[in-house]
Amino acid sequence: MQVSIETTSGLERKLTVGVPAEQIESEVGQRLAKAAKTVRLDGFRKGKVPLSVVKQRFGAGIRQEVIGDVINNSFREAIIKEKIQPAGMPSIEPTRNEPGQDLEFVATFEVYPEVELADFSSISVKRPIADISDADFDKMLDMLRQQQAKWKEADRAAAIGDTVTIDYVGTKDGEEFAGGKAEGSDLELGSGQMIPGFEDGIVGMSKGEQKVLSLSFPEDYHAEELKGAAVEFTITVQAVKEKTLPELNEDFFALYGVHEGGEEKFREEVRNNMERELKNALQSKLKNRVMDQLLELHSLELPTALVDSEIQSLKQQMVQQFGGGQQMDLSVFPDDMFRDRAERRVSLGLIMNEVVSKAELKVDQEQVRAKIEEIAATYEQPQEVIDYYYNNQQLLQGLESAVLEDQIVEQILQSATIEQEPMSYEEALKPDVPAETAASDEQ
Repeated sequence: MQVSIETTSGLERKLTVGVPAEQIESEVGQRLAKAAKTVRLDGFRKGKVPLSVVKQRFGAGIRQEVIGDVINNSFREAIIKEKIQPAGMPSIEPTRNEPGQDLEFVATFEVYPEVELADFSSISVKRPIADISDADFDKMLDMLRQQQAKWKEADRAAAIGDTVTIDYVGTKDGEEFAGGKAEGSDLELGSGQMIPGFEDGIVGMSKGEQKVLSLSFPEDYHAEELKGAAVEFTITVQAVKEKTLPELNEDFFALYGVHEGGEEKFREEVRNNMERELKNALQSKLKNRVMDQLLELHSLELPTALVDSEIQSLKQQMVQQFGGGQQMDLSVFPDDMFRDRAERRVSLGLIMNEVVSKAELKVDQEQVRAKIEEIAATYEQPQEVIDYYYNNQQLLQGLESAVLEDQIVEQILQSATIEQEPMSYEEALKPDVPAETAASDEQ
């Protein structure tokens, strides 16, 4: 087998492989002989079909089958011999494929870029730290009660925080406009769902009362014909409803899976969940900060095949996230919609793989076990959850990848300059604002 390789551009390589005709013909002959022993043809007993007849009937198909197998095997042998790692599937084109002649084909593909790791001591990162205050805990309890709140009619004037059932008709220059009319519509006052002045104008109204509000649409309103337009809304209140929060009792605790231990146990479970959420948020924030700096320190030429594959993966994830069917045509989503995220993920994947290789990192199975037990602790039957993870390879591999990422971050932080950044519980749960976004907001 003869092999030659050339660089066509950037990461693209062209591999030319020649295979002796004898190798092809020998394999074709062996397969024809094997077929002659098993093939059934009218007029011949099984295993008694003359080789010449088998060759005439099946020779072309068998030869094509051999060519395909030889190309695949030769390509694998060639990239091993040349110590090449293709990024994605090759495009293979036979350039000489005639019976009795040497086979020649050209494989075009991209290779992985060489990743030269930067000096991690140049990384300076702020490690976020936060605690859960009593005020944070009380706010969480209130939010849980708000989730289970009930609405009941109130025999009084509407106030901010109430929900009103209203009929309304909007007019512009005395004429109704599209989308400006509704009947029996529920609206929470203070929610900001309607244009400025609409909800405030209902405050103080009672059931059965009608009022005309003179308002203006914002200049940046999405409907061109209503931008900045002066309008009138005739509003009739059908009902005023006030929110009633549940008591902290056994029925309420049971809604969140606490059936024993009363309020003390419920508060303990809420705090444990908050602590887990805070721990994960702080780790995620730190990891993203490290990853951002890794990208700044490394500029890589990315294989198109890897980016395209990642784009397709992101499209599929989006479809699954929003409950789309498996048969949805992913081409309806433009590639550029996902390109930046795909390029980021491919770049980080290449860099982190090099960190793993240079540092000879292995997945810490004790950390994997600890993560699984942490997840299982939120369920009523923890051992069942643990067993489920260890019996599901896909879930287990996903968790192992997450643990390995944490190990990579810690490996990098060993050389980096670290400064602690205290923040509130709420700030810790929010993703960092990208630098370019923050800068544009300040202008």
